[in-house]
Amino acid sequence: MENEVLGSKGLLKKHEFVRILIQCLYSLGYKNSASCLEQESDISCKSSDFEFLEKKVLTGEWDSCLAVLDRVFDEYDDRRNTALYLVLKQCLSEYLKRGETSLALNVLQRQAPMFRVGREKIHMLAFDVFTSKEMEPDGEVDDGSVQDSRRRLLAELVKLIPTPVVIPDRRLEHLVESAVMNQIDACMYHNSWDAVSLYEDHRCGRDQIPSETVQVLVAHKNEVWFVQFSDSGKYLATASSDCTAIIWKVLDDNKVELMHTLQSHQNPVSFVSWSPDDSKLLTCGNAEVLKLWDVETGALRHTFGNNDSGFTVSSCAWFPDSTRLVCGSSDPERGIVMWDTDGNEIKAWRGTRIPKVVDLAVTPDGESMITVFSDKEIRILNLESLVERVISEEQPITSLSVSGDGKFFIVNLSSQEIHLWDLAGEWKQPLKFSGHRQSKYVIRSCFGGLDSSFIASGSEDSQVYIWNLKNKKPLEVLSGHSMTVNCVSWNPRNPRMLASASDDQTIRIWGPGKPNKPENRLDNQKQ
Repeated sequence: MENEVLGSKGLLKKHEFVRILIQCLYSLGYKNSASCLEQESDISCKSSDFEFLEKKVLTGEWDSCLAVLDRVFDEYDDRRNTALYLVLKQCLSEYLKRGETSLALNVLQRQAPMFRVGREKIHMLAFDVFTSKEMEPDGEVDDGSVQDSRRRLLAELVKLIPTPVVIPDRRLEHLVESAVMNQIDACMYHNSWDAVSLYEDHRCGRDQIPSETVQVLVAHKNEVWFVQFSDSGKYLATASSDCTAIIWKVLDDNKVELMHTLQSHQNPVSFVSWSPDDSKLLTCGNAEVLKLWDVETGALRHTFGNNDSGFTVSSCAWFPDSTRLVCGSSDPERGIVMWDTDGNEIKAWRGTRIPKVVDLAVTPDGESMITVFSDKEIRILNLESLVERVISEEQPITSLSVSGDGKFFIVNLSSQEIHLWDLAGEWKQPLKFSGHRQSKYVIRSCFGGLDSSFIASGSEDSQVYIWNLKNKKPLEVLSGHSMTVNCVSWNPRNPRMLASASDDQTIRIWGPGKPNKPENRLDNQKQ
């Protein structure tokens, strides 16, 4: 059987496959079945070398243990000395705890050359062993505790001993899981935390992502410019050129109902931002001041500055504690200001180095602020170290969005591209996504789905575009709006729920599509 192979490609050694199968049966608790398979196949789960080592460890025959370890390891394997040291330490520990110091020294002198290191390192080894608190004499040694410590030693050795002397723990489960993960990675529509079936190769359909309109919201009286789900996914906020913002409630059945209409702005509202705890909402616009609202009551809590003073805010963001916020102005003289929720200025960035702010965001951990300045420049400021990194784009940037884990961000460019950057700065070039239409207006995109695996964006051709991060071409194009789609938002707690805001004065809620429906499906599975 040693040379027999399995599988259509002839890549699997039958002996190894059966041995791993026996190990799996033992790990699942099917000891009788595992034993029967061992007898029928004449293949043992444990190699002869490991069975010998196991016996010698549990009986405390240390010279034999060291000899077998010396044999199974390659001379240049870094794990070899670690394994020898663990056995020697166990041996010396048992001698010293019984007060047999002379025997311990004799073993050390006799076995030290096996380590094949210099005299100085041997002395360091001896000092480490003999000064350890574990080596203090205990008087009468309990046999049960000795066996327990030997079993622990054996478990540590298993982690070090190379294959095929031992099989890595739960090897079959690891191989199957790796195969499943490879299939999931190749699946452009995968968007679920559910366990997958092993009965067939994994391949999701469009029913895994939001691609069908399930509700149309029509409460605004003019173009809808912004939409955003709250961090909990339980609320939705929209902003419109009708000078209002609306807070919507997401119900248990994923239907959306109007909760509060926020009426205080004198000019169009083009931006909203939820506090991380969902209790507060900020609203602002290019010709408007920043306002803070109570989500539960819909009451206006504070107005930051006033229109007469010219302190208008183009974008804003929260810090994770929900007590501090930062806002940027399209007026270069106003710069960027950090406030508390009572309107007290905490910090400000102003001056010639702070040009017009197009958009800004704070990472979920609150450590970095990302700002888009004067159309083409992105600055990433670490708020603790004050280290700043600058990225320059060649085309004007209209918007910015950060991934849920804070590791990536995307910017929409007026050149009809979306660029994905890593926050750590390891990439020299961004990943680029295209297919949507954008040349005249501010179009906003977002991350979404399972592990932020997708990007969604509005478009000037009245459609919503969805990409998988693994493919630069759109996965889905969603039709329904009749005018420019300005902004989209993916529910952070429901990977199959998306909202879009349009110049047609409506907000569309998108839910799971029908499996294998051909309309508007761009089959990129093989691209």
